[in-house]
Amino acid sequence: MGRFRVPRTCFSFVSVSTVFQNPVFHLSTVTFKTHLEDGNFSYAKEQFATLCSNGRIREAFHNFVSYIWSEPRLFSNLIQACIRTKSVSLGKQLHSLIITSGCSSDKFVSNHLLNLYSKFGEFRAAVLLFDRMPTRNTMSCNIMIKAHLEMGSFESAKKMFDEMPERNVATWNAMVTGLAKFEMNEESLFLFSQMNELGFMPDEYSLGSVLRGCAHLTALFAGQQVHAYVMKSGFEFNLVVTCSLAHMYIKAGSLSDGERLIRLMPNCNVVAWNTLMSGKAQNGCFEGVLDQYCLMKKAGFRPDKITFVTVISSCSELATLGQGKQIHAESIKAGASSIVDVVSSLVSMYSRCGSLQDSMKAFSEGKQRDIVLWSSMISAYGFHGQGEEAIKLFNGMEQENLPGNEVTFLSLLYACSHCGLKDKGLDFFELMVQKYGLKARLEHYNCVVDLLGRSGCLEDAEAMIRSMPMEPDAIIWKTLLSACKIHKNAEMAKRVAKEVLRIDPQDSASYILLANIHASANKWQDVSEVRKAMRGKMLKKEPGISWVEIKNQVHQFCLDDKSHPQSAEINRYLDELTSDMKMRGYVPDTSSVTHDMDNEEKEYNLAHHSEKMAIAFALMNCPEGMPIRVMKNLRVCSDCHVAIKYISEIKNLEIVVRDASRFHHFKDGTCSCGDYW
Repeated sequence: MGRFRVPRTCFSFVSVSTVFQNPVFHLSTVTFKTHLEDGNFSYAKEQFATLCSNGRIREAFHNFVSYIWSEPRLFSNLIQACIRTKSVSLGKQLHSLIITSGCSSDKFVSNHLLNLYSKFGEFRAAVLLFDRMPTRNTMSCNIMIKAHLEMGSFESAKKMFDEMPERNVATWNAMVTGLAKFEMNEESLFLFSQMNELGFMPDEYSLGSVLRGCAHLTALFAGQQVHAYVMKSGFEFNLVVTCSLAHMYIKAGSLSDGERLIRLMPNCNVVAWNTLMSGKAQNGCFEGVLDQYCLMKKAGFRPDKITFVTVISSCSELATLGQGKQIHAESIKAGASSIVDVVSSLVSMYSRCGSLQDSMKAFSEGKQRDIVLWSSMISAYGFHGQGEEAIKLFNGMEQENLPGNEVTFLSLLYACSHCGLKDKGLDFFELMVQKYGLKARLEHYNCVVDLLGRSGCLEDAEAMIRSMPMEPDAIIWKTLLSACKIHKNAEMAKRVAKEVLRIDPQDSASYILLANIHASANKWQDVSEVRKAMRGKMLKKEPGISWVEIKNQVHQFCLDDKSHPQSAEINRYLDELTSDMKMRGYVPDTSSVTHDMDNEEKEYNLAHHSEKMAIAFALMNCPEGMPIRVMKNLRVCSDCHVAIKYISEIKNLEIVVRDASRFHHFKDGTCSCGDYW
């Protein structure tokens, strides 16, 4: 027989090399002659099945062709072998043989062919085959439901499900899983409930899907009901189900229950460890993630890419550069450092830990670059105040024919707003909407308001907020309020503060901003009234906290901190440092102190801000000339910003400070932000 082609009437032409010769002329091999003489048909079938399971498709066909011809259902073994070995061309040749042998009307064989085409993504071929099947059964419909769902055609799958005269457990499992895949979580739960009422037993995958649906809905009570069903039906020790249960509890806000489930698992695996670490990360327990990572390694489990992404991201949140570098080294040993998701995490981690050079190195060494990785690097440049570099990188991304997404443009707008690139930022906002057809979200508008506000266009910023197609939130109004503080527009600040407090009456930051604006103008009566309003609502200012990592240990400081073992030495060092700064022209900016006190008290207050204490401690304990990296939970005040410029010049070193807004690189008496922050 020459080349086999799938008939034009059913399938597209696919020319494949001849592997299966015409069975009529090749019935003389020694192997199957012996079997025919012995009459040991069951033994022959066993040998045939073994060859197929080992992927030896050609050998299985040629040695047992007579049996296949007399027992057409044996074609199913060959088809399954094609699926396992991903041999689409052999599968199509087998289909041709099945047609020429007259076996295509056999439901059993046709179902295996349907499964082959659906597994290979040959959706059109599967539909045409299904439509031409003379008889179908429940399995035929189940295979097609799964195929429709794999192709993203939920409506077609639902139509087939509704029209089925008879359904089995596989039908229900497929639909429950499919609904969850399309994030139709409430519908998935309803269908699961119907399935249960009709007495069908779900499998581990449908249970996992339903539990993921509960997690997305943060539906703890529904998840607990599914948990009870899991216990009743004997799935409590199933790894897939237990991990899904733990994930559900964690997402629904019950971290302790999720952790307890994983602890009780008789045979823990990497997925379980990842579930626990991801849950801790989602709940802000980043130090706990690092602890679990160490325990995981001690237990003998090898981290995978999900592990590394979670742990590296936790280092990013903690800004622990030393630990981040250590885990980077471990990812290299594990062969995971070139995986694009891991590279993206590394770029973000190094950026958030203050090492832009390492971010650039990780990005340049990435073998594959997707939109997430490009966006991460653009964000890193923006976070470090290098807006022009962020724009260059975006242009390079466009040259690679990679279209930007919402995150890319958010990073670009952020970069422009922190570098004073107002016109370019507005151009990117227009480009995002007009050229790329992306819908601007509230976060994009927030960046544009920040862009306009920082550049002094306060009226334009307010007009944009009031003309947005969505309701403004407290954050965007606070962005404008911060701009009012920068440009000392007390009149607009009062108006904007009212908008913030209308949306979020308990927002202490807005009261503090308003008090700062009044204090800058020496309007102490207004400051007093703001503070009285705060006391009436029992609101307190969030304390400023700074931390620095020395020899893999994090040291934390707050205003006038006396809890640190070296606090006395730090205070003496600060006194000497302040004297050196004053000799070079430093004048404390007492206007930034919002309390009505004498200048000496104000100066003492300023000298003991948390970031100054962290820098003093680092200078005392780090090798001379080594860059210092300090992190702060709030924005750096204007006085500290000026003071750190003096310190960088006096000590002739680079000081990197990450505040709530951005990174500041202080060197030789200047800051990378150009005093624009």
